[in-house]
Amino acid sequence: MKKLILSMIVISSLLLGSCNNDDVTVNPNAVTIDAADFKGTLASGKEATLDPSLTYYLTGSFIIEDGATLTIPAGTQIKATENTDSTVRYIAVSQGGQIFINGTATNPVVMTSAKASPAKSDWGGLVICGKAPINTSATAGGTAQAEVSDLTYGGSIANDNSGSITYLRIEYTGYAYTSTKEFNGVSLFGVGSGTTFQYVQANHNGDDGIEFFGGTVNGKYLISTDSDDDSIDFADGWQGTGEYWFIKNTAKAGIEGSNNGTNGAATPVTTVTLKNISIVKDVLANSEHAIYYKEGGGNWTTENIYVSGDFAKGIKISSTDTNAASNITSGFATFNPIQFNVTTPATFIQSEYAGTNTTYITVGNNTGAGNGASAPSWSTGWAAGL
Repeated sequence: MKKLILSMIVISSLLLGSCNNDDVTVNPNAVTIDAADFKGTLASGKEATLDPSLTYYLTGSFIIEDGATLTIPAGTQIKATENTDSTVRYIAVSQGGQIFINGTATNPVVMTSAKASPAKSDWGGLVICGKAPINTSATAGGTAQAEVSDLTYGGSIANDNSGSITYLRIEYTGYAYTSTKEFNGVSLFGVGSGTTFQYVQANHNGDDGIEFFGGTVNGKYLISTDSDDDSIDFADGWQGTGEYWFIKNTAKAGIEGSNNGTNGAATPVTTVTLKNISIVKDVLANSEHAIYYKEGGGNWTTENIYVSGDFAKGIKISSTDTNAASNITSGFATFNPIQFNVTTPATFIQSEYAGTNTTYITVGNNTGAGNGASAPSWSTGWAAGL
């Protein structure tokens, strides 16, 4: 009798354990990423969340496909191993895919080089492709192919959502396939306004730090430091707001903005509001200008811009770019106010514009990104090299 009772207890326990296991929900779409060999594709419908206690080694391209979601928690480190021409290291989000980079001010997400002695252009960078309008398509609402991933971008969904990027520091990017096909730190191709893009630093960039190729996404609290080309660039009909940008140590332009490289009047026209921005020359050679308004320029409304250092020009406008000059004459680009705190004022050219509009620029005393040429308070804890 005692044995029978004991057997019944054991059976009951097994049945109870079986019932409890049935209550555990397993996500059939969850994918685990190999931290030692981070590459490949995250297929449509799949989800992956990285483990911040691990260091992830990017060993090739990693593509987030349409309908897939990658989440990167605060404190995660991703280190790119050495490129080859056939296996470039980069992370890309396809149209319809989403990435959620959830860093914090004290614990950012860091994407960097795995080399013991890292250098600019060690790897590609981060590429995001959305469905928002661009002006490089032959038809309105059309698409194009991204130059550094061959992914499709553009469309007609202005509020398209590619996810959220907050407190990201990305370093040693800018790998170049050719002289006209180069990665930036972060490349935003037709990204929509439903995407959050803020508290992002591109540091030690072999090409541009951050570039907007059309789209409608806004960029707030952005830092671009030590860029061998332009620090922050936008073109192809970008329609957005850039607010609180700190730019330091640029080899070419602090900000370069255009409408379209082959058709300065292409639509939708680049239309931007830029405010609370510091552009600091620092030590890189050959810096030509703080701002380059080029290739049609577009519609700019700017305020509280602070420029510091021995730039040759404050605002450069190509002498052959009739669209850009006529836009300023027509009042489509204003710089009110802008401050030039330059080291060689006798030879410094505030602006190359020579037209009849005398009110497009007002020189004042500004704070820029918050603290003039010094690092702004909002950069504390997560940014480097300031």
